[in-house]
Amino acid sequence: MADTATTASVAAAGAANASTDAPSFQLGKPRFQQTSFYGRLRHYLDIIDPRTLFVTERRLREAVQLLEDYKHGNLQPGVTNEQLWSAQKIKQAILHQDTNEKIFIPFRTSGYIPFGVPIMVGLLLPHQKLASTVFWLWLNQSHNACVNYANRNATQPLPVSKFIQGYLGAVISAISTGVGLKVLVKKANKLTPTTRLLVQRFKLLPALASANICNLVLMRYGELEEGIDVLDGDGNCVGSSRIAARHALLEMALMRVVLPMSILVVSLIILSMLEKTALLQARPRLLLPVQSLLCLAALCLALPLAISLFPQMSEIETSQLEPEIARATSSRTVVYNKGL
Repeated sequence: MADTATTASVAAAGAANASTDAPSFQLGKPRFQQTSFYGRLRHYLDIIDPRTLFVTERRLREAVQLLEDYKHGNLQPGVTNEQLWSAQKIKQAILHQDTNEKIFIPFRTSGYIPFGVPIMVGLLLPHQKLASTVFWLWLNQSHNACVNYANRNATQPLPVSKFIQGYLGAVISAISTGVGLKVLVKKANKLTPTTRLLVQRFKLLPALASANICNLVLMRYGELEEGIDVLDGDGNCVGSSRIAARHALLEMALMRVVLPMSILVVSLIILSMLEKTALLQARPRLLLPVQSLLCLAALCLALPLAISLFPQMSEIETSQLEPEIARATSSRTVVYNKGL
């Protein structure tokens, strides 16, 4: 009788799973294939879903418990693949992958767009005074530094001194570059007003790109010295690799250049065209809401595209790593968490 009941339960669970279009659930694995850019794009669109910001503590506990039940083979009959994928999505959006601690809402990946858009609008405000430029550059780098820290690869501890060093380096880099270019533009008397306005706005691109890279390198420099954990196919740590850390930082540096470039180029080109329309010239008060919508659209487009350039768990051949790591595993490849 017990065997019959068990068989019936398994059959019911299988039928429930078969009734959905969701792929078979794999604990800790992405729902969409990470070998293609399109698969990573769908994966990160899931991760940046802002609806996860409103998940209650009770719903989070239920999601974590459901995954624990699956892990230990205690899953109740009737649980579908879709429910399991949804539970994993909630957990990964709220809890850090390495520490399993809750990430503060403004610094979650799903919170980057709603909390980042007001900052981008402030950065793109025309005719800013020096104090305003400094404030928005400082606020942007402060937000980025906190996002970097909250979503870092935490397999190696980051001293507070390193965080402060990275934060100050990014702020100084952004402000010095942004203010320096602002002063140069003011002294360029031969520029037409339109050209001057475009240069003033696009000056943010080198300022933000250099600051993002400076922030990334200084805050995660410890990874270059100590290495980051690399895992075999079974999820077992086979060592800490400095070579893998260099690969992770190179991938992140490229992403941190592509992201502001995509946002600024798209939004500023469209904004400069709209400013010439009769509607905005007759109603200049509409400029700020239009600019806000442009920043929102550009960020919604640029963020998933930029972070989809590389998979979250990047793969590297063991032959490219340190000899002691290559000897510690029989796997041809290992993976590492590149961070965000």
